Order: sequence, then C-alpha cells, then structure tokens
Amino acid sequence: MTGSYSVSQTFTLTHAKHLASKVVSDLYQCCKFYGEPSESQIEKYQEELIVMLAGGYVKEYEFGFKKSGNRILSWQYRVSPSGDLVGGADNRSGGIYARADVSGATHFNFMSYSQAWFDLNAAGKGAVNAKHPIERSVGELPNDGNGYWATDRTYGSGGIAIERKTFRPL
Repeated sequence: MTGSYSVSQTFTLTHAKHLASKVVSDLYQCCKFYGEPSESQIEKYQEELIVMLAGGYVKEYEFGFKKSGNRILSWQYRVSPSGDLVGGADNRSGGIYARADVSGATHFNFMSYSQAWFDLNAAGKGAVNAKHPIERSVGELPNDGNGYWATDRTYGSGGIAIERKTFRPL
C-alpha cells in the first residue's frame, strides 16, 4: 500500500516578521560594528520590510557602505523568485563581516521591487507605502569595488527563502 500527501504553506504576516527579523538582526550588527544605520532608522527599516515582504513586493534588499560610487562592504538579500524554500534552510542571522575599513564611506540602503509591486496601480502603491515610515526615491546601486561576493546565509519561513550575499573587501 502506498500513499502520498502534499503540504501547502501560505506566507503570512508572521512569516514576513520572521524573515524581516533576520535582516534587522544583521542591520543591528552593522550598527554595532560600523556605527550605521542608527537604531531608530533600523526600526523604520524593519516596519517597511515587514509590510513589503508580507505583500510579496521585495525582489532584493541591500545595505552597506560605498565610496566614490563603489561598494566597500555590502549585504544583499534576494527573495527566491519561485517562492521555494531553498534546501529548507533557515540559518541564524548575524555573522556579518566586521573588519572592513569604512572610513570616509557613506551608508546606503536599497530595495528592488518584485513584479507584484509593479503590478500595483499608483493608488495601491500609495496604500502600501502609507503602512510604513520609509520614503524611497529612485536610485542606483553602487558598482562593485575592490572585493568579492560570497553567499553566506539563507533565511526561510512560510515557503519563502531569502539568500544573503556579502560583498567584502579583498
């Protein structure tokens, strides 16, 4: 006798909070090691990230330090486009690189949007943006500086995975 079953998961606000907490933990470590962003700014980023993840509006999220238009140190989070939980992994947050020289560098925080965001009309985008305190403007990510990318963590919840890559100096 054989049998089969399937498991269905629905991504909820609770899942969005779990994933956002992983990124926010990394932001707090960044603050501790490099002095930015501030704790009050991190709280605002957390509110935004929860709203945007819950709606399925985030494609990539990146923060770090740049100088002369080039990355010095950066952490990039990519939401799995298929919604698959890569390898079932949910790594611990943290473990961010703590020895970069960011003197004279500027902190940045950037969000790339998913197709779900672009499918919203202006009123829909306004309604979503009214749910969090961050006002973003159009911009471009810095270029890669003198360093390399390494994939070092995967965070998962509710069938959605976020892969973390770190750009670190040579």
